[in-house]
Amino acid sequence: MTTIKANEPILTFINVFKTEPENQQRVVELLTQATDVSVKYAPGFISCALHKSVDGTKVTMYAQWQSMDHYQAMRDDPRPLPFFQEALTIATFESGSYEVVKTFEYTKES
Repeated sequence: MTTIKANEPILTFINVFKTEPENQQRVVELLTQATDVSVKYAPGFISCALHKSVDGTKVTMYAQWQSMDHYQAMRDDPRPLPFFQEALTIATFESGSYEVVKTFEYTKES
């Protein structure tokens, strides 16, 4: 399960795939298959959460890794490559790596 905490020694990737609404579900399927085939078994993988926009134009993956080296090793693995390649035929891809600096929780006002 994905846990988001500030000041943890982990690297977060927020990957956004932009697509047409008719292709959104296929992008979800491809990312799910890539994760099921190899990503979730990769050393240094912590967790990920897959999101789809309600307007059908985006699929976003929030992924946590122990380090950039671990993430890059997964990217060099040929097993998930066919799924990522197909996804890129129907979606554009933007990736960013982040550190969590602050989290907030609901607090009832007194």
